[in-house]
Amino acid sequence: MARQLARGMGSFFKVCGCARPTRCPHSYTIRFRNGLGKQTEEGGFDTQDDAIERLTQIYAEKRRTAPSVTEARRELGQKTVAEYAKEWRPRQRRMTEYSTGEHVNSSISVHIIPRLGSRKLVSVTPIVVERFLDELEADGVGRGNQVNVFRTLKAILRDAHDKGAMAEDPVKGVQEPEYVRQKVVIPSLAYLKQALALAGDDLALEIVMMAGCGLRNGEARAVNISNVVADDVYRVHEQIHSNTHRPAKLKHRNAGEFREVPLPHSVRGALERYEHKHGTTKEGYLLRGPSGYYTEPMERRRVHGLFEKLPVADGMGMYGFRHYFASNALGNGIPITDVAEWMGHRSIEETYRTYRHLMPGSITKAARVLDAGLWDAA
Repeated sequence: MARQLARGMGSFFKVCGCARPTRCPHSYTIRFRNGLGKQTEEGGFDTQDDAIERLTQIYAEKRRTAPSVTEARRELGQKTVAEYAKEWRPRQRRMTEYSTGEHVNSSISVHIIPRLGSRKLVSVTPIVVERFLDELEADGVGRGNQVNVFRTLKAILRDAHDKGAMAEDPVKGVQEPEYVRQKVVIPSLAYLKQALALAGDDLALEIVMMAGCGLRNGEARAVNISNVVADDVYRVHEQIHSNTHRPAKLKHRNAGEFREVPLPHSVRGALERYEHKHGTTKEGYLLRGPSGYYTEPMERRRVHGLFEKLPVADGMGMYGFRHYFASNALGNGIPITDVAEWMGHRSIEETYRTYRHLMPGSITKAARVLDAGLWDAA
């Protein structure tokens, strides 16, 4: 049975249905109107005093808030998710156009606006967000992409909540989609040689740069003879971006930053043979296309043709040739710290999580090596 308090404060009650609710052990629930005028409930209060204290706190907070502020918050809550997202995006100045910014723009335009764009902010609740994630899953959006989309949506909604558009946190209790890392498939040397023999000159050079120097696809598409800074050193400072199809900064790097990687003799020979046969652009790029650059769609068409000719290997794709670089380096005793730096990973933890299985028995091996420098305890 509900007991009404002073006008405007709300009420408290139990929903247990016990014959004598004031003496039963069940908790109290309070009901009130929040700062946006929406009826709201909170539960879990052990005593009437606890419930009344919370109602008094909420009532005092509402009275301290100026009417103009309350009205501004109410107006903000009436904006749609699409309207607010378009206002929110330009304020994110730390995002770069070609990296995080591209992913955020894609998350907003491809996933968030089509599914939630017309919904008013004030109506977005954790249940709405849960259903949004269910739709992503049902539509076959990959888990890694789901994580990025959810993080973007959470940032937008939390920003709106902080500014008063919603009284309750719209993502409270919503769990981030779990990203399951795909199995790392590493080709054998024989498979690598077969791929190079079947690929055309352009794709073969890209594969050489990935397997021989550990470059990402976009970095390999930007292979440039000017980046050979020593007989055995190649400088990586840009990629051909998969979305813009133009040169862009490296992943996890600021504009102008670079990393230097080992340049094996065989890889340098492949660069020189390609240059002798096909030449370069005036900027030194070896691979090129109608736009002047060797783009991701051009790569994709060639990759599709190549893997139709190669033996079926479950999970094998172009990234497998980059994995080959890591396997070759770690298998020959090169420290994982160096491999992480050369591959451009954000941290060594990423390298370790991905390639830890390539270092079996490392503790046993270390014990044998250390034992050689210790005394005979027998």
